[in-house]
Amino acid sequence: MELERVQALAFEGLHQLPPQFIRPAHERPENSKALQGVTVPVISLSQAHDLLVDQISKACNEWGFFLLTDHGIEPSLIERLQTAGQEFFKLPQKEKESYANDPANGKFEGYGTKMTKNNDDKVEWVDYFFHMMSPPPKVNLDVWPKHPSSYREVTEEYNKELLAVTNKLLELLSEGLGLEGKVLKSHLGGEEIEMEMKINMYPPCPQPELALGVEPHTDMSGLTLLVPNDVPGLQVWKDGNWVAVDYLPNALFVHVGDQIEVLSNGKYKSVLHRSLVNKDRTRMSWAVFCAPPHEAMIGPLPELVNDQNPARFSTKTYAEYRHRKFNKLPQ
Repeated sequence: MELERVQALAFEGLHQLPPQFIRPAHERPENSKALQGVTVPVISLSQAHDLLVDQISKACNEWGFFLLTDHGIEPSLIERLQTAGQEFFKLPQKEKESYANDPANGKFEGYGTKMTKNNDDKVEWVDYFFHMMSPPPKVNLDVWPKHPSSYREVTEEYNKELLAVTNKLLELLSEGLGLEGKVLKSHLGGEEIEMEMKINMYPPCPQPELALGVEPHTDMSGLTLLVPNDVPGLQVWKDGNWVAVDYLPNALFVHVGDQIEVLSNGKYKSVLHRSLVNKDRTRMSWAVFCAPPHEAMIGPLPELVNDQNPARFSTKTYAEYRHRKFNKLPQ
């Protein structure tokens, strides 16, 4: 069966959502509005080291999420990255389909529309492009977009810059646990850490109050570093409420993922989040998942476990974790 792409549907001039996109009543944005007057933590990477350790540790413990400013990635590079992604989604449908992925058969890289199994078979209002950015032996350039021609160069440059920020954040997060700076990175695979790019494209939606761009979930990665366009939509779960994340130009949106929650034995929270869609405007985001290689064994760090603080999570390979998460099996 050929999958109908959300972008193609959106530009057919729909006035009503097809039923597979209509969420159950309790999940609909109209019935689960975000709390007003609450803002997420914003942290500048240019601060003194000790302050940074404290602020990032607190944000990851209380929220599992923060916006990072002064991170050293040039605004012009972010703009070029975003332009390249936008250009890909403007290509003729036939050309985009030549990059189609096949998650059911284990081919995750490429152009796609539905990534995980929803128990009630509801579909999210999003198309995406997913591929590995590093380490080099895991990168398959054949699946990267050939058009626009700038895509490879700008993506490789962004990967290099983002790796530097990721290394810094992992160091700060390790120190926030009272450990040496290199500990988290080494447990996540060291130089084998995988950087996975997912460009999400949420086209205008005729009934945004009934749909979701992405349903509530936590990321299975270690960290996720995301830059959106200027159309808001991301919401994070905090103390029993959804909190809307405002657009902050050139900030990196930093999510704690499941693997850092496990390694920290729950001190850092993997943030539950969702994405809303817009009636008139296309929302896009460039999410990079920093994940361990599949063979990495991930469990609570031994230094954090004792009689007073027993292990709260089991230890397993990342491959096993992924399998359970994708198939909605208990961990």
